[in-house]
Formats: sequence, structure tokens, C-alpha cells
Amino acid sequence: MKKSSFINGAFIATFAIFVAKFLGIVYVIPFYHIIGEQNGSLYGYAYTIYNLFLSLSTIGLPSAMSKIVSEYNTLGYYYTKEKAYKIGSIIVTVLGLLSFIILFIFAPSIAKAIIGDNIGGNTIEDITFVVRIISTAIIFVPILSISKGYLQGHKFIAPSSYSQIIEQIIRVIVILAGSYTFLNVFHLGMTNAVGVAVFGATVGAIGALWYVLRKIRKHREQLNRDALEKREEREISSKEISKKIITYAIPFVVFGITLSIYEFVDMLTVVKTMTHNLGYTIKEAESVIGVINTWGNKLNSIVIAISIGLTTSLIPNITGSFVSGKLDDVRRKINQAIQVLLFIALPITLGLSYLSVPVFNAFYGVNTWGPIVFKYSVFIALFNCVFNISVVMTQAVNKYKTVYIGIFSGILFKIIFNVPLMILTKNLGLHGFYGSITATLIGLGITIFINLLSLKKDIKVDYSKTIKVVARIILSLVIMFIVLTLLKFIVPLNNSSRMISILVVILYSLVGAVIYFALTYKLKVVDAILGKNFLNKILLKFKKRQKINQE
Repeated sequence: MKKSSFINGAFIATFAIFVAKFLGIVYVIPFYHIIGEQNGSLYGYAYTIYNLFLSLSTIGLPSAMSKIVSEYNTLGYYYTKEKAYKIGSIIVTVLGLLSFIILFIFAPSIAKAIIGDNIGGNTIEDITFVVRIISTAIIFVPILSISKGYLQGHKFIAPSSYSQIIEQIIRVIVILAGSYTFLNVFHLGMTNAVGVAVFGATVGAIGALWYVLRKIRKHREQLNRDALEKREEREISSKEISKKIITYAIPFVVFGITLSIYEFVDMLTVVKTMTHNLGYTIKEAESVIGVINTWGNKLNSIVIAISIGLTTSLIPNITGSFVSGKLDDVRRKINQAIQVLLFIALPITLGLSYLSVPVFNAFYGVNTWGPIVFKYSVFIALFNCVFNISVVMTQAVNKYKTVYIGIFSGILFKIIFNVPLMILTKNLGLHGFYGSITATLIGLGITIFINLLSLKKDIKVDYSKTIKVVARIILSLVIMFIVLTLLKFIVPLNNSSRMISILVVILYSLVGAVIYFALTYKLKVVDAILGKNFLNKILLKFKKRQKINQE
């Protein structure tokens, strides 16, 4: 294993998460045809409950482990670092087993709460069965997550990132091959087919866990080069380590549930406001909330993958520099993280918005409300990305109070102004649901502003270079969209064919990417972000490898 620099680690993690997310989107198309729309709800019931209990069983500990390992490793407290990993592993193992037992025992009660007395669809027995099947994954996923955090804390980003791809590939294979075989070869019925599909989460977690633990065992000496307890470490008790792990985990928990709160506010207010106050039908309102909270989110995950990759590398790198007192390095990495994020996320977000009609048609077929909602809601993904890294950067320098103030201020704005902004946008002649999306963007923007202001004030981060880089990125994007607008006269965006929509998206993406990267290269954006001659160094390494392979 090789340690990754901040940028290399970010690119590796982003690539891995992008591949995993892409697989997670693409498999839905054949899986939908295998089990059908109604039985997709049975699959969804299992995963909704699973995600909730998984959150309770990990409670932010993987990210906290990455931070605490990086901190102790930087200080040279190798014995305490290993002790922290063992304590963290015990905590998540216990929480995972408890969650599994509760979910397995109370699955019938959960099923009844979901389905009630309704008949004609999925039964309580069906839901109980799939919930119990997927509950087995909670035994393995928490220890997998904290082991990945342990590797990330050492700046070994590649193994933890590749494990995500392994997990997703195994999961998708089990979902598609298992459901098809159980249904069409063995004729075991739809419930068993969905059962084996949700069991893919368990099989994928076991495969990824085997890979990660094998890497840890194989490179034990490299990870733990000096496990002898130093004199100053003897004062660090297990209780103190446990307290620190929990202290570090709490902000990640708050951070993790923030967007769920935003979605929950929308769930409670959007449909009611649209139908009672704005004159929409219930069918229209439910279509809109479906795009905002579900179908649009699936596509938004493409953009969000970028920030997850960056934060994976940010946590150990900024923590290590901060603990070492290298504040200049902290400031450089903060600016670099923002620049890399906007360099990649801005064109993707604007591109998805511009191509909302063919993109939505390609994934979901022709839809009345989908493209209209997604054209604007995709910006939630961009703000989510900046929100993610701003929170992680602020946490990494131990400004927890700022994190809490920023997050709660944003949520409070969303709660107070969600409905008024919906009414305002409708009165301005726009769609009322644009007000809800605007409330989310402003809420996230408030958190971002508070975090970035704190970093500027407390550790003297200067954003002037980042502003200049972003200006060049925007100039490149303006020229790119002028060309794409001219292309619309030759290849229109509106059509009713899924295949043509896919071809249109590919064409516009290729043309846009070529123009954007050519312009940003000419304007030296890449050099400003990644250092001079970065691309030349990559090409030189590639040529050397080719030469070695030929020999």
C-alpha cells in the first residue's frame, strides 16, 4: 500500500465513489424490468429501514476514526492509535449486533406499521421476510466502515476506496443474477426474488470486509510500525479515548442527518402547500416531491460523489497538518479542496441542468414534471457538495461550535421560510415548488457562509486565489454554453425516444467537456489548482509505464 497525497487521495476516492454510484444508478433499469414497479416498493421498504438502522449502528464513527487515527499517528502515538481502533471496533460491533437483533425481532411490527391494514399488495409477511434478510448486513457493514476509516486515517485512501467498488459490484451481481434466477429459473416467487436481491447488501459487505481486513493484516507492520506504549501515552485511558471517539463522531452524525431533515421538511410541507394553497392536484404534487426527494436525488448522487471523495481525503490530511501546527498547509489544502470541487462539480451541475430533459428521459422515460423540477433541484447537489467540504474542513480544525451554529441556522431558515417562499415564487409567476428548492439552497448557503467565514477569521484562510480561479472557470463555462446553445439548432434537446435522449446526452457531454477542458487548460486553471505542469507529469508517468510494459 502507498500513502496518498491529498489530491491523489481525493481523485482515487472520487473515482471509486463515482463508479459505485454509477453502478447503483444503472442496475435499477434491468432490476425494474425483473421485479416490476409494485415489487420495487417491497425492495424499497427493506432498504429504507436498513439505512435508518445502519445510521444508528455507525453514528458517525467511521469518519471519527479517520480523524482520531490521523491525529494520534501525527503525534507518534502509535499504541494509542491501535487502541482507539480496537475500542471503535468494539463499539460498532456491539451497536451492529444490537441493531440486527432489534430489527430481526421487531420486523413484523415494523412491517405492520408500514403496510397497516391495506390488502391487495405486499403483505406483512412479505415485508417481514425482506427486512429480516437485509438486517444481516448490519452485522458486517459497521465493522467494514470503521476499518475503512482506520485506513483513511493513515492516508491509505486506495484500499478503502476500491473496497467500495468491490462491495457494489458484488451487490449488483447478487441483485440482478439472484432475483432473475430465483424468479425465472427456480420459480421461487417474487418475495424470495426480492429477498435474495436485498441479501446482496450482506454479500457485498462480506466481500469488501474480507478485502479490507486482508489489506490491514498484510500491511500490519506498515500500519503499526511502533506499537510500544510511550510514557506520555500511559495517561491516555480507554475512557478518554472512548470519549474522544464519541466527541468526534457527534458532528458527523449531525452533518449526516442534515439533508434528511431538509427532505423531511419538504415531505411535510410541499404536497400540502401545493394542493391547499397553490392550486396543484395531488398527483402533480406527489410527482414533484418524488423528483425532489427520490428520482432527482439518484441523479444528484453523480455530483455528490465528488464531495464525498474529497472529504475522504480531506479528513486525515487537514487533521494531520493542523495537529502538526502546519497552518499554511491547512490553508493551502482548504483552498485547493474548494477549487478542485468547483472545477469538477460546476460544469457537471450546470450541464445536468441544461440537459435536464434528455437526462431525465434517458433514465426514467418521458415525464412531465421530472425535467422541470430537476433543472433547478440539481443545484441542491452542488450546494450539498460545498456544504459537505465546508463542514468537514471546519470540523478538522476543531471548530465544532461553528459547525453546530451553521447547520442549525440553515435548518431553521428552511423550516421557517419553506412555505412562504413557495407562495412567493407562485405569486411571481414561477412554479411554487421552486420556493422549496430555493429554501434548501439558501439554508445550505447559510451553513457554508458561516463555516468559510470562521475559517477565514480563526485560521486566516485567504480566498482571493480561489475567487480568481473560479472566475476563470465561469468564463470557460460561459463560452462552453454559448457553443452548446448553437448546437441546439442542429441537434434539439426535446424528443420522446429514450435511445435518442441517451445519444443526445453523450454528444452534448463530449462537446461540452472538450470545450471546457481546452479553455481551462488554456487559461491555466489546472496549473493554478494542481500546480504547474501537473498534466505533463501525469503524461510522463504514463509514458514510463508504457515503456516498462513494452520491455
